[in-house]
Amino acid sequence: MRIIFAGTPVFAATALDALLNAGHEIILVLTQPDRPAGRGMKTAASAVKLLAQQHDLALLQPLTLKSAEMQAQLLALAADVMIVAAYGLILPEAVLKIPRLGCLNIHASILPRWRGAAPIQRAILAGDHVTGITIMQMDVGLDTGAILLKRSMAISPDDTAHSLHDRLGLLGAESIVDALVLLQQGKLVPTVQDETLACYAAKIKKTEAEIDWRQSAEQINRVVRAFNPNPGAYTYFRDVVLKIWQTKVVVERGIGKPGEIVVVDREGITVACGSGVLQIEIVQKPGGKKLNSADFLVGNNLQPGENFSAVKYSTSTHD
Repeated sequence: MRIIFAGTPVFAATALDALLNAGHEIILVLTQPDRPAGRGMKTAASAVKLLAQQHDLALLQPLTLKSAEMQAQLLALAADVMIVAAYGLILPEAVLKIPRLGCLNIHASILPRWRGAAPIQRAILAGDHVTGITIMQMDVGLDTGAILLKRSMAISPDDTAHSLHDRLGLLGAESIVDALVLLQQGKLVPTVQDETLACYAAKIKKTEAEIDWRQSAEQINRVVRAFNPNPGAYTYFRDVVLKIWQTKVVVERGIGKPGEIVVVDREGITVACGSGVLQIEIVQKPGGKKLNSADFLVGNNLQPGENFSAVKYSTSTHD
């Protein structure tokens, strides 16, 4: 089949690589324009662009797919199908109709749960035990199209957004290769999504990563895991922002006020929460390296009774 591939980050590049290894004909790659990235904010190419260049694939980086000129260019390719994975641009209805077999999306959740931009982080934040990949026939809605194939995956108690992203990327790559085989055999059966089960995975805001110590230890642990590696959960201590990269829920109950340091030892920095107690295991100061708690305490004299978070909480309640 003649395939147009549209995607941008590593998640998408993993799928493109699998399609190439499976011998599929990629007639065009669409990816986002180069943009500033990293600490130096230097212009960088997407993971998909780099892979496409390695394989000498035809490549376009349009700002939009809404122009008549762009749509005419796609139509002229006579594609059988378009594969879309974390592309970052909305596909107009006219584009959805261009490939003979339509457009297939690789989505990192079991639809209709967690439609939208941040399904991996939202699944961890919600305490979900299972996630997966959905191959979906795209329509004009936001992840509302018919389900063609689903593959499930357990979320482990230690999974971060990074580790889950990588495993889902591999599962997505396997799933789209399998889906294309079934598509060619006429064995993909569209299933309409159950709207009563739908929920939305809103784009992540940096402010969500600030730790609210009034929450339960379990929920704060989810925040730390969900926002690792980006944007990174953080708190305040002595007017300095501290990034918290790894934590563990411990069994003690009812000691200290939310945000109060109750134990400091080589095992970690133990902090009281709204309910339960959390042990901080990996921490980072601005401009510094990520350190385990024992190494961090060598140069930072934290004492039981001191408190994290110097900012004033709002009066609203948190679940």
